[in-house]
Amino acid sequence: MNTLIDFDKITQLFTAADTENRDFLYEYEVYNLLANSGAETPPIANLLPRGARFSDEELMSIPGEKAVLKIVSPTIIHKTEVGGVRIVEKQPSKIRSAVRGMQYEVPENYAAYIERNPDHAPEVYKGLKGEALIKAISRDLKGVLQVQFMPPDSSAFGNELIVGLRHTREFGMVISAGLGGTDTELYAERFRKGQAIVAASTELVDGEAFFELFRKTISYRKLAGLTRGQRRIVTDEQLIECFSSFIEMGRYYSPSNNDAPFIIEELEINPFAFTDYLMVPLDGMCRFGKAENIAEPRPIKKIHNLLHPEKIGIIGVSATRRNFGRIILENILAEGFAKENVTLIRDGIDEIDGVRCVPDLASLDHKLDLFVVAVAAAQVPQLVDEIITLDAAQSVMLIPGGMGETEDSQQEAAELIARINATHAQGDGGPVFLGANCMGVVSHPGSYDTWFIPEEKLPKNRTATPHRAALISQSGAFMLHRCSQSPELHPSYMISMGNQTDLTLGDMVRYFKDADNVDVIAVYAEGFSDLDGLEFCKAVREAILNGKEVIFYKAGRTPEGKTATSGHTASLAGDYMVCESCVRQAGALVARTFQEFQDLFLLAEMLHSKDIAGNRLAAVSGAGFEAVGMADSIQSDDFQMDLAQFSTATKQAITAMLEANKLQSLVTIQNPLDLTPSANDTLHAQAVETLATDTAVDSVIVGLDPLSPAMHTLAEPTLPVFSMDNEQSIAKQLVEVAKSSSKPIIGVIDGGRLYDPLRDHFLKNNVPVFPVCDRAVTALALYSEARLRIEEIRAKNEHF
Repeated sequence: MNTLIDFDKITQLFTAADTENRDFLYEYEVYNLLANSGAETPPIANLLPRGARFSDEELMSIPGEKAVLKIVSPTIIHKTEVGGVRIVEKQPSKIRSAVRGMQYEVPENYAAYIERNPDHAPEVYKGLKGEALIKAISRDLKGVLQVQFMPPDSSAFGNELIVGLRHTREFGMVISAGLGGTDTELYAERFRKGQAIVAASTELVDGEAFFELFRKTISYRKLAGLTRGQRRIVTDEQLIECFSSFIEMGRYYSPSNNDAPFIIEELEINPFAFTDYLMVPLDGMCRFGKAENIAEPRPIKKIHNLLHPEKIGIIGVSATRRNFGRIILENILAEGFAKENVTLIRDGIDEIDGVRCVPDLASLDHKLDLFVVAVAAAQVPQLVDEIITLDAAQSVMLIPGGMGETEDSQQEAAELIARINATHAQGDGGPVFLGANCMGVVSHPGSYDTWFIPEEKLPKNRTATPHRAALISQSGAFMLHRCSQSPELHPSYMISMGNQTDLTLGDMVRYFKDADNVDVIAVYAEGFSDLDGLEFCKAVREAILNGKEVIFYKAGRTPEGKTATSGHTASLAGDYMVCESCVRQAGALVARTFQEFQDLFLLAEMLHSKDIAGNRLAAVSGAGFEAVGMADSIQSDDFQMDLAQFSTATKQAITAMLEANKLQSLVTIQNPLDLTPSANDTLHAQAVETLATDTAVDSVIVGLDPLSPAMHTLAEPTLPVFSMDNEQSIAKQLVEVAKSSSKPIIGVIDGGRLYDPLRDHFLKNNVPVFPVCDRAVTALALYSEARLRIEEIRAKNEHF
């Protein structure tokens, strides 16, 4: 929707305030901004400057039977609490009396509040008390704003709306909307996420798309008259127009707009009330700032050199002990990287483990694709200068910590970042840097592994074919533990980002979005660099449109979590709700727990090529509790699956199978389908195959009943009657059924370690299996929902 925004007049408002050394607009100026924004016309307002005299005609010039009076001050944000808002009869004497009273009472009330809550005092009032504080507050009063009184249609709970723009450090301009009024924060805390307040990046949504988000809130249900005892008080078209206007202003006054004359730091209308199908702003605030220069882009094409190097150099390899550098060298060579293509920077020695050494960087006879730095942090700044000066490498991996994780090291890290950024503005952009505090990279296509973990601690399976996936993690330990605990994930690339001194999460996704050998990108994030959250989301959206899937987990969702992440990576953890909303809107599958992250990553790796047409599930098991458990797990606050209604042909086919196995009297044909413990491997496989061909079924979960005496679920050596190597075993039959089906087929093996070989067999053959049925249903439901949302994004993009 195109709105009629007069950006010139809005810019004039910012310019006028800026000439007065203000970085904010007064409330009446906010109303002027709205009047030029193409959205609803604000109420008529008249500023009564402090100390001025007013005629009766001026005081009576605003329509209505009552007058709303609001104190105007650069420091008083919450006016109601200090007596700064009054509604009086519209009579000159009443208005004059109220104005005079407010000019004395408000400073006294605000001073009393500050003395009770000194931590909440504006900077200009800190240290002041008593009469001195009252005088300072009084001195700053600009006057009183007389505003047209427009009685709302309803004062019931939830009939006010908050709409705002906010410039966030990570995601740039974000629009939010939801339940308005004085209890907005309480509503947001008490209602489930997405029910009170919704938010999105202005770069990723338009007015109609944001309205679709807002439609799911309790606020919309109240305003649209969809709750008991309510009537509609605003049209959908009005809301879309309002959201579109805010989004366009957000895009224009944004750090992403190189031509922006100013940046809106925060613009909030709280609340909009509703009078006779008019959206009436009852209060508003706006802060703004000057536009800043955007940093030079990093030459991310050199990530290719980082991940697929032909020449590697390492500094920090000990000749006498097994230090981090020595372990890194061992792991690089163990992956098959040729010794002759590795050079060690080590003075006084010719070779280590058959790898050539040179005394210093200046002695190199070729430019490195990748230079691995494994020395103490104190040596890094000087070494970085040398790398840049000598143009020694296309990419650099900074292993050491102590480069920004603590307050003491942040200044040195900032200077290092400035040096690197200055280099990016010259020539070919210089080298790109991964880290610092980086555990390294495992690149199977690049035939190298720079993790400093001994193989004794993390055995490698070099015969298995890696999946077409990349795992990108700010925490090397997170990635390490996932790799150890779930070796079946086995992505082609595992990249530890560390502190994002240079290369960012957004850079990595931007690189992999076009990679021909990657279908799935999994990301563990603790915090984004400035505006990199926005770049990350843009890259996610492009990756989705390129046919890929992105799995995302964000740490630091609580104040305590933010503190922990900040201390670990020196990356500030942003507002989780904003982050989750923006990343989800970009098209990523957002995990809420570590377990969920692993499960979604597994499904994405193994089901990427499968069709997800809907959320209709067919559930099969030979254990009654498991069948019930699957039925109980199909819905929650965050997802819902439907149990498919089997077609007549499917019911007839299953009836014939049951009769052939003499089980027709024990099994009721329904969904979930409980086959009883008497069902053998073939009946399980045939039932799954039949259900997968039913057009009313979108996916199948089957409990494989490992403890049943009728099933071949044990590895050799065992009794042959139970052997999973039997040609009729479920292990062999279900793999073939899953390969031939275009729909997701997921197994459940609810048994102990005795059945690990069976699990390993299915996972090796790209059939996802889970240890319990409710986890399988939850993972499939979340994955299916996300895939369907991705298809909507792709369809909308094709439409436009």
